[in-house]
Amino acid sequence: MERYKPIAVDAIEEKKELIGHVADEIWAHPELSLQEFKSCELYCDVLKKEGFRVEKGTCGIETAFTASYGSGRPVIGILAEYDALSGLSQKAFTATKQPRDVGDTGSDCGHGCGHNLLGAGAFAAAVGVKRFLEEWKGEGTVILFGCPGEEGGAAKAFFARDGLWKTIDAALTWHPDPANEVAVGSSNACIQVQYTFHGVASHASAAPEYGRSALDAVELMNIGVQFLREHMSDRARVHYAITDAGGRSPNVVQPQATVLYMVRSDKVADAVKLQERVDKIADGAALMTETSYERKFIDGLAELVPNHTLEKLLHKNFEALGVPHYTEDETAFADALIKTYASGDQAPGLASAVNEDYARDAQEMRSGRSMNDFLLPLYEGDCFEPGSTDVGDVSWLTPTAQIHVAAWPNGCPGHSWQSTASAGSSIGRKAAVHAGKVLAASAVELFMDGEMLANARKEYEMKTRSGYVCPIPSDAVPVVAD
Repeated sequence: MERYKPIAVDAIEEKKELIGHVADEIWAHPELSLQEFKSCELYCDVLKKEGFRVEKGTCGIETAFTASYGSGRPVIGILAEYDALSGLSQKAFTATKQPRDVGDTGSDCGHGCGHNLLGAGAFAAAVGVKRFLEEWKGEGTVILFGCPGEEGGAAKAFFARDGLWKTIDAALTWHPDPANEVAVGSSNACIQVQYTFHGVASHASAAPEYGRSALDAVELMNIGVQFLREHMSDRARVHYAITDAGGRSPNVVQPQATVLYMVRSDKVADAVKLQERVDKIADGAALMTETSYERKFIDGLAELVPNHTLEKLLHKNFEALGVPHYTEDETAFADALIKTYASGDQAPGLASAVNEDYARDAQEMRSGRSMNDFLLPLYEGDCFEPGSTDVGDVSWLTPTAQIHVAAWPNGCPGHSWQSTASAGSSIGRKAAVHAGKVLAASAVELFMDGEMLANARKEYEMKTRSGYVCPIPSDAVPVVAD
């Protein structure tokens, strides 16, 4: 086995300029969720040239794709993302807030979550595994899944609803981060629904009795949800944003208003039940105001199901391959960037938030450096990430695990201009290449060690015996909020 891992790793090293080019091109042409047309086209073109069988429009989503190589089982999936975020235009490798020249993009969005790197690193892993399969000549298939809309749209969850993840034997992925670690623990499930209320416009002073205020309905719905908070689990969260308040004229009864709700819980089944209660409050608000409303389902995500078998595998290969190292210019950039936000001195790693001893040891390893150029120990206790990801839906249908690779300085907030600046730099490109190597080496073991794959499957089956509660309605289609 150790003879074959270098084949995959060396193939990635040979292709690192191409991998960096893909990351840079997608960074320079950021596209929002479910609108990643250029990014999808770039991946499909490059993957075809690399000898993959490429199919676009996976599960009816226009900017989704699959790229496969090999035949037979096991089938190992590598997960790619490539959507950007609005309002995060920023110049690369610049430690001051400076929006980039939008050029031909005409967009103010940017890769503040580093998905330009995430996709490129997943592509790198697929390239490495392909080279291994060519040399090994054994049975097995690698599939790179192009998954749009992680920031809104949740393609992976729609794939889960349609049963796609049941067809593979395991899934591996990664995410840019301030730390080098194996991602452990679970996360929050999340459901987003948009409510647009429709009323009747009227002069607010001369004829208020003829008006039916859609904004009143939104406000009453919000009040109802505030009272609901006392009667929901302390593990649940409900967030909202009024995205259309109905206009700027206070002397007009607002005929339309829109509110976007996000319901979270640590268990997807509980999130679905809580969402039903929020829907009833919307019914009540419409009844009280004599308005009507349209309900638009945006997305739904399940919590992550950890798989310690795969986590140990990833950590072993991460440890063997080491971590990225940085030039003087990269270190100077990181030193300057870390001074622009308040969280630069926090202890790195997911487990630092839940275990004081781990946090102390992690901080000692960091020793004041801006870039975390070390691998954190594998944490095997309970860990929880309050955010949400549609990787969770994958993990309910097949054994799944992921790593984090340092792509920006310690404590750098995600979804920020700072992370955008770093995602477009050589620091980010190094993270993508290295992530690809760790994932590819781990995939090689899964292809060659049937017992390990069987153990991962056994653990998965034990943890998911309650059954997957899909948060996506059967009639829903991928959309983004208005």
